Amino acid sequence: MKRITSVSLLALALAGCVNMAPDHTRPALASAAAYDPAFAPDGTVTAATLSYGDWFTDPRLVALLDTAVANNRDLMAATARIEQARAQYRIQDSRRLPTAVASAAASRTRTPLGTLDSEAAGAVTTDRFDVGVGVTSFELDFWGRVANLSDAARAQYLATEANQRAFYLSLIADVASTYFELRETEAQIDLAQATLDSRREGLRIAQLRLDAGVTSALPYRQAETLLTSAEQQLAAQQLAQAQLRNQLAVLVGGSIPTDLPGAMSLQSQGNAMVLDAGTPSELLLVRPDLVAAEEQLRAARANIGAARAAFFPTISLTGSAGFASSDLGDLFGSDGATWSFGPTISLPIFDWGAREADLDLAKAREVEQVALYEKAVQTAFREVSDGLAGRRWLAQQVAAQEQGVAAQERIARLARLRYREGVADYLEVLDAERNLFTAQQQLLTTQRAFLQNGTSLFVALGAAETARAERVYHDVDLMGGVTASSYRFH
Repeated sequence: MKRITSVSLLALALAGCVNMAPDHTRPALASAAAYDPAFAPDGTVTAATLSYGDWFTDPRLVALLDTAVANNRDLMAATARIEQARAQYRIQDSRRLPTAVASAAASRTRTPLGTLDSEAAGAVTTDRFDVGVGVTSFELDFWGRVANLSDAARAQYLATEANQRAFYLSLIADVASTYFELRETEAQIDLAQATLDSRREGLRIAQLRLDAGVTSALPYRQAETLLTSAEQQLAAQQLAQAQLRNQLAVLVGGSIPTDLPGAMSLQSQGNAMVLDAGTPSELLLVRPDLVAAEEQLRAARANIGAARAAFFPTISLTGSAGFASSDLGDLFGSDGATWSFGPTISLPIFDWGAREADLDLAKAREVEQVALYEKAVQTAFREVSDGLAGRRWLAQQVAAQEQGVAAQERIARLARLRYREGVADYLEVLDAERNLFTAQQQLLTTQRAFLQNGTSLFVALGAAETARAERVYHDVDLMGGVTASSYRFH
């Protein structure tokens, strides 16, 4: 037993002496070293330290996000994929260690003596008892093939974990964006309903003036046109509201709860906090999609090392130690100790280019992962830059459109007054009413776009997990003791 233990320890010490994988280096930044200073004022808060409960001020939206995090089926599937990747990593990593198998056997053999008639000549009965521990086909990883396969599996596991968090942030953005669209649609419905009531009153007045012979039928028909336009707008917004509610129900993983807290108006949704953009290099560490892309690249490079190691001999060990005896009572005596040990060497000679093709495949996948990583970095920088630009220009658009709506309200009021005084015809009122309605709709749309831009920037800068997510730690590195983590939401 001591002999087989010593041999196993020596094998472990010799295994993994060489690593043929390329050194992992992060590709150079595929974008500028800093964001445009015109759009990145000094912020006061880092997005990576904020959860959605810190960023969003609407209690109804936060309640919907809580429900989505708990019940969204895609998020559940993404979390389950973490466990799958973790199990695959543990399976692969376990192959770096010898597999010890305990065995016990007992047999009785009856052998006839002298003649075919065993009853006449007699027979010999022999008993045999065996117990032992063996190591079967343990590969001595001199060239790092098994270690690189384990590293690749670990990188895939960490990439899956990062992808799950990236989906988590994407879910937060989708729920918030849909909610803001729903709040805009509800405001548009209120606007269309108020406009419809006003135009019904205008049509009633036009009917009275037509009946009294004060005006011709043209102003009445124009008032009818305004009314039908408002009715069409109201129906369109009600359809959009129903569709957005259905979309939100899918995102939250079921029907929308009926006991939600009160909602804030679209105009009062703003957040006083200003996010700090940081630097592009910092973004590489906090964006989960970039972390996942880098881990995929790390896995591709580890697979190159495994493919290179396949060109060298494979050395496997088989050994066992135990006791054997013909008498169960003497099984564990010193005379019954047994052991065996034997290496097996497999040297590839000719395989019609299969191993060379495997290496070419691994190298091509590394080139692909480098390109995908650089593309992910470029996309992340663009999303942050777009969010920073939107923070400035959309705010200016909202302010300008608020002034425009106030001006259109004054024009519409003057047009109605001029029409009642007989100074202007109804066409002037028609144009003023249309322009006011359009300006009010555009203001609501821009306010919603401003809120969605804030959400996009919050997510693009690598928002933190919510405190409502429980982080569960797993000791998954059997050799190095490195602890990784996965996430369950509830």
